[in-house]
Amino acid sequence: MERIAKITRKTNETNIELTLNIDGQGISNLKTGVPFMTHMLDLFTKHGQFDLTIQANGDTEVDDHHTTEDIGICLGHVLKEALGDKQGIKRYGNAFVPMDEALAQVVVDLSNRPHLEMRAAFPSQKVGTFDTELVHEFLWKLALEARMNLHVIVHYGQNTHHIIEAIFKALGRALDEATTIDPRIKGIPSTKGML
Repeated sequence: MERIAKITRKTNETNIELTLNIDGQGISNLKTGVPFMTHMLDLFTKHGQFDLTIQANGDTEVDDHHTTEDIGICLGHVLKEALGDKQGIKRYGNAFVPMDEALAQVVVDLSNRPHLEMRAAFPSQKVGTFDTELVHEFLWKLALEARMNLHVIVHYGQNTHHIIEAIFKALGRALDEATTIDPRIKGIPSTKGML
């Protein structure tokens, strides 16, 4: 069974087409209009072994907020849809990723219980033209729409670019683990009988 989903989302602020293949090869085709997010999502895709296509047009002349937020909404939506009933998945994922002096950890539970816990401080408010507070906005909308429990812990780091890069790589690797089909798991990985 293919675990692929697609969404088209058009508002007065953004127009986004996004396709995710969970069982991909780490191939990305990204046109987000937000160069830093393009870079981060390329890392996420490669390290998660997903295939991800994004065509996004947003009001970046205002700032990057709406586009970044709406990509998070769309990515969360298709992740949930592509997982279907979640039979046989590992459900949990945990990844530590170093990036030079920075170390980030991401832990996920594909529990159908949306929550973001983020313990991260960014030394700089901007990376290039990108507002670093938008990382939280993206991750919160991703967790909400995917209905997953998402914990992001930055253990240490000094360079803001390195810290965020470590987060996105760890996110990809943690989700790769959580979405993996484990042949030992029969049915839904929950004593409730559903996720």
